[in-house]
Amino acid sequence: MKAKRYITYLTAITLTVSASSCKKGFEKLAVNPNTSDHALPQALLAPAITNIVSANMNRSQRIQNELMQVTVNMGDVEGKIFRYEIRRSESEYLYRNWYLQLTNINDVYNGGVETANNTYQGIALICRSWVFSLLTDTYGDVPYFEANKGKEGEYTPAFDKQQVIYTELFKQLELANTLLKTGTNVASSSDPIYGGDAAKWRKFGNSLYLRLLLRVSAKAETNAAAKIKEMIDTNPANYPIIANNSESAILKWSGTAPYVSPFATWRPADWYTPKLGSFFVDNLNEMSDPRIGRWATQYQGEYGGVPSGYLPGQPPEARSTLLTSLQVEPLLGNVMNYAEVQLILAEAAAKGWIASSGRGYYESGVSNAITLWGLTVPSGYLSYQMVKWDDNYTLDQKMELIHRQKYYALFFTDLEQWFEYRRTGHPILPKGPGLDNNGMIPARLAYPTYVQSTNTQNYNAAVAAQGTDDINTLVWWQKP
Repeated sequence: MKAKRYITYLTAITLTVSASSCKKGFEKLAVNPNTSDHALPQALLAPAITNIVSANMNRSQRIQNELMQVTVNMGDVEGKIFRYEIRRSESEYLYRNWYLQLTNINDVYNGGVETANNTYQGIALICRSWVFSLLTDTYGDVPYFEANKGKEGEYTPAFDKQQVIYTELFKQLELANTLLKTGTNVASSSDPIYGGDAAKWRKFGNSLYLRLLLRVSAKAETNAAAKIKEMIDTNPANYPIIANNSESAILKWSGTAPYVSPFATWRPADWYTPKLGSFFVDNLNEMSDPRIGRWATQYQGEYGGVPSGYLPGQPPEARSTLLTSLQVEPLLGNVMNYAEVQLILAEAAAKGWIASSGRGYYESGVSNAITLWGLTVPSGYLSYQMVKWDDNYTLDQKMELIHRQKYYALFFTDLEQWFEYRRTGHPILPKGPGLDNNGMIPARLAYPTYVQSTNTQNYNAAVAAQGTDDINTLVWWQKP
């Protein structure tokens, strides 16, 4: 009976998410101008995107920053993520938030169909692909086809294989690209990323397509390399992509409700409790990268970090922290920026998939990652030893160059740094002597505990198909 009540409770949350998940300030957006008996897409899109980005930032700070040595939340108690100890309770927050917002996104799509609005349909398909990619890249096999169907009485959805999910995501992104060819701009108030600009959403959708193709490119059956070549070399007119920093997909927090950074209300003491990691700081120092001044405090007149994975009982001296100005920084609402797109293409070129040596894309990515922050690329920066591109480098050397820069371009971008490290092993992170889990970085998050008790049969089937439900089971695109 307890499990049944919990299912009913979760279903109620899902069915009422349009009301319960909207934050203060969305009341005016939620007023239906056409007096329809259900919410229209222009009322649902902004709250959904805002809640997704807020949740992503929250766990980027808590999980990704610790795993990827951006920060070190010092201490010796259990559950220290920087030591690769991730409690199962960490799994619920993102799983619950992403599925809740998928209900809103589905309603945006359905509203677009009902009103014959190609733009809202296309935007919804892109957002749906984005969120499901986050779900499957975090957990592996997850409910897809039967997900978010509480209205139809489906409370225990089956889990779908990651390979199948990715195939569907690519179909949806193709459809979104087609729909947005003829899409017209929609209400700017409904879209906190592009202000209703259909053409920019189309570019973001195709850029996301590139990200996801690269993610699964090691699996020959996906033909990812051929598709990337089609998009970039063979038929680029049909696949416009993000072309400059101004077209980056970023929810820029204005500071005015409802667009207030989720970190704005944090106490400064909580914000700077985690110290910056040595890897994060030392690379910026050695590259003389100006972003360090936008991101880090100085300690005794210099920037310094804490070695991640230090031995319990042997804490190093705490040094630099994240600047408190980042608590309200508009750019932390990043979803996908131009620099990432250029670095994706640099990798594709380095692997011979597209017609370029990779240098042009790489240098564009490096430069635009800096200028996005309103900074100037230092004179000679691209020729610095740790930065410069050499066509004679091995592929592994080029991958380290690309992914060291991508690491910083993905600063506070959901869990993308972690996803890319799991895919490539780059940038090479130092392994401290105090790491748990045999020094192996987690390959996924375990499923939330409540899934085991409320959807037992399908949970067991998923575990039997994918592997043990722990942090070391590889997801499909990680497997040989």
